[in-house]
Amino acid sequence: MNKSQTPRTLIKLAESRFGEADLFYGHGTDNPESEAFYLVMCGLGLDFDCDEALLDKPLSEKQGAKLESLIERRIKERIPVAYLVNQAWFAGHAFYVDERVLIPRSPIAEMINAQFRPWIEPKKVKRILDIGTGSACIPIACAFALHSAEVDAVDIDRQALAVARKNVELHDIGERVHLYRSDLFDQLPAYQYDIIISNPPYVGHEEMQTLPPEYRHEPGHALEAEEEGLALVDRIL
Repeated sequence: MNKSQTPRTLIKLAESRFGEADLFYGHGTDNPESEAFYLVMCGLGLDFDCDEALLDKPLSEKQGAKLESLIERRIKERIPVAYLVNQAWFAGHAFYVDERVLIPRSPIAEMINAQFRPWIEPKKVKRILDIGTGSACIPIACAFALHSAEVDAVDIDRQALAVARKNVELHDIGERVHLYRSDLFDQLPAYQYDIIISNPPYVGHEEMQTLPPEYRHEPGHALEAEEEGLALVDRIL
């Protein structure tokens, strides 16, 4: 490693290498520059809006080697950055992610930030259900956006629920976000919900075969559904 490497020089290096590689951007960024910034900042544990001076601080040999390895893996293995650094952002909050769950990227975040206006008056929302919660990013974001709401979140996958529990603990919101292992509504308490949210598997088999390699690192059962992607949607409705 070049001993004069800094976060800034590594961001430039990653941007250049990403730009030359045939990468797909769709897990939090849409260009090589943002992807490089995301990887280096999270890889070093730096806030995105940190003091500019930190970007020019020389890195240790260990730090530089770690980042160069992450850059290499992003290119050669086509692993999304969120999995490499175990962090993804959703609705303004950071979440732990790994290959047991999808990387958060749903436009549902915009509805959450708007407190589901104009469809419902936020003060009237007392209980919310999220079906197929994965990392629990949706129910946790809902709990932050709607402070008086209790939020139930279900998933049939034990591995996904382990990640969900980790995020509930990280955000210290276990008093209001409740996790259940359930096949859709089957194991839920008999609650009445003001809002039901779901981002279920919706990709058909043929479409799955056309997805970029980055998506192959995500759990296939969380993306693919029968009936051209509509099987679970039909059951929920």
